Amino acid sequence: MKSPLKILTIFGTRPEAIKMFPLVHALDADERFDSRVCVSGQHRGMLDQVLDIAGIRPHHDLDLMQPDQTLDALTANLLTGIGKVLDAEQPDWVVVQGDTATAMSGALAAYYRKIPVAHVEAGLRSGNIHHPWPEEVNRKIIGSMAALHFAPTETAAAALRLENVDPATVHVTGNTVIDALHWITAQIEQRPALAADLAPLEARFAGKRIIGVTSHRRENFGGGMEGIADAIRQLAARGDVAMIFPVHLNPNVRKVMNEQLAGLENVALIEPLDYPHFARLIDISTLMLTDSGGVQEEAPALGKPVLVMRETTERPEGVEAGTALLVGTDAVRIVAEVNRLLDDADAYDAMARAHNPFGDGLTSARILDLLAR
Repeated sequence: MKSPLKILTIFGTRPEAIKMFPLVHALDADERFDSRVCVSGQHRGMLDQVLDIAGIRPHHDLDLMQPDQTLDALTANLLTGIGKVLDAEQPDWVVVQGDTATAMSGALAAYYRKIPVAHVEAGLRSGNIHHPWPEEVNRKIIGSMAALHFAPTETAAAALRLENVDPATVHVTGNTVIDALHWITAQIEQRPALAADLAPLEARFAGKRIIGVTSHRRENFGGGMEGIADAIRQLAARGDVAMIFPVHLNPNVRKVMNEQLAGLENVALIEPLDYPHFARLIDISTLMLTDSGGVQEEAPALGKPVLVMRETTERPEGVEAGTALLVGTDAVRIVAEVNRLLDDADAYDAMARAHNPFGDGLTSARILDLLAR
């Protein structure tokens, strides 16, 4: 009998964990594979929440999160730490996801050892190396080394082919984030207590239209964050609206939001949510206001329009499909577009009912079949 392929999945942030746990579950259940997991701890607390909910116990935990560490120091520690794990495990394949420092460093450490790399969520491009920063370059670096590219959409696959990536290595699989959302939604239906902590806010804002807000992008630090805070303050003046904002732990976000928004009656600044509660937030929201990448994929799966507070997106499929709209960080533009969706039922329905281009919940199965080949 053919021995199972040893697959080492490497991730370290909350978004990566959400998008990788369905794949880890699938690998663990498939006798074709010997599944090993390495986490970097790039986002410690938020990563651990997802690991606990998904029931994943990593075989290796580098625990690299440090306050205010520079990107170059983080990258150096990731390269050496992951390198030791690779030397110990000697996997047949390394699987990384997305665009983080952990993913880029994991791919590079594997390349140095001539271990083939499979890239989940490959091919996303904004066309601007400074937006999102440094994620755009991280993705391009991984794309130059990967042996298998699992593109979520045909747009992402076409971007890879334009960069002269061998078409035989590029496969459109959908995005594992939709697998994850289907899984957690089913879990919440079976165990409502998983997402019960939002109930007091739901009661407090009963009768109001809830807008879910997230913001954390590095390129928005400074003036961008100020513009976002200004927009939220103006929107909160509407009597029919409430904003629920899980505030990212980064002090560049927290300082601005706490100074500008604390104490407003219709704004709830709350701690970052675990995955079930974040899925619940999307579900109870009328629309999502975000600079995140993952929310652009998740919210349409639940029929929620997404206003993206960035100048560019590496997920243009959502904009093209009509599920997302780029609004930047100018307060005037953000307020105008939110008000348009709130006050124009046809405009709202056009976004809410648009087809989600990012997946059908079967991505992990497709990836496993491709790895097994």
